Amino acid sequence: MIVDCAIYRDGHRTEGSEDLSDALDRARAEGDTFVWVGLHEPSEKEFDHVSEEFGLHPLAVEDALKAHQRPKLEVYDDSLFLVLKPVVYEPDSDAVSTGELMLFIGDSFVVTVRHGEGSSLGAVRDRLEREPELLGKGPTSVLYAVTDSVVDHYLDVATELQTDLEELETEVFSPSGGGSRNTASRIYTFKRQILEFRRATGPLTTPLTRLSGVGQFSAEVPFVDDRARPFFRDVNDHLTRVNESVEGLDRLVSDVLSAHLAQMSVRQNDDMRKISAWAAMAAVPTMIAGVYGMNFDHMPELHWVWSYPAVIAVMVVLEYGLYRLFKRRGWM
Repeated sequence: MIVDCAIYRDGHRTEGSEDLSDALDRARAEGDTFVWVGLHEPSEKEFDHVSEEFGLHPLAVEDALKAHQRPKLEVYDDSLFLVLKPVVYEPDSDAVSTGELMLFIGDSFVVTVRHGEGSSLGAVRDRLEREPELLGKGPTSVLYAVTDSVVDHYLDVATELQTDLEELETEVFSPSGGGSRNTASRIYTFKRQILEFRRATGPLTTPLTRLSGVGQFSAEVPFVDDRARPFFRDVNDHLTRVNESVEGLDRLVSDVLSAHLAQMSVRQNDDMRKISAWAAMAAVPTMIAGVYGMNFDHMPELHWVWSYPAVIAVMVVLEYGLYRLFKRRGWM
């Protein structure tokens, strides 16, 4: 559905016409004016009307309707198409979820399409409307503000994940917590969240590099004011920090998993040593009792009065000797 539609003239909002074609014609006729239409999970029929009025490319329209796209930047004859994946951190479950946000930038218009509840643009629109000087730069200002908001939120999510990882490290390396059966499951789940986060941040590097005009992407991007490149370079720098943080988190969680598995192996070896020590101690009296249980007529000390106490004493001494030996070697 259409969430909001407005015409912005010289950085100030005016109510948009109900007819999108009239609103676009009005914006193009007046100059320094553009239309911003915001949609949230539109139906095919609703979006067909918008795409027809603004002349959006059918391939981009198909991507916007189906969603499940990776971050990318596509340049068409009549518009620019950018896909972003906003990330939301859910503190109640310590989980990461992603939405999708598509922007169509063209001559005097911006169309934003949102999928999911975590990609609201209300705050971005309010911020721009409070800064008419920035909003007066046209559709480029919307493109910059949206990408800046999404990437800045990436930084917040990375900070939250860093805190979760520190808590996980504390649990793994604690004397008792590292042996929990759920620890490996938690580490694996956390690694899946890092992977989901990386899928949102990693592919966005190329689109932002193109918008920044850096290196091989120095050519001008259509429908984007060339003077905005320094602003996109700043956003790209923030994204680089996020990607470095994600890489660090991924390496650390892999190290934590390896450390946990190593701890489990050491604990199992300790347990096996203890079991072996107790088995060795149990074998001594079993062997002696087995010898004297063979019932032969001619056995040493068989009819000796002190045979039984002597055998028990020998068992106790041997057991004590084995216990001291295993204790000294740390097996018990």
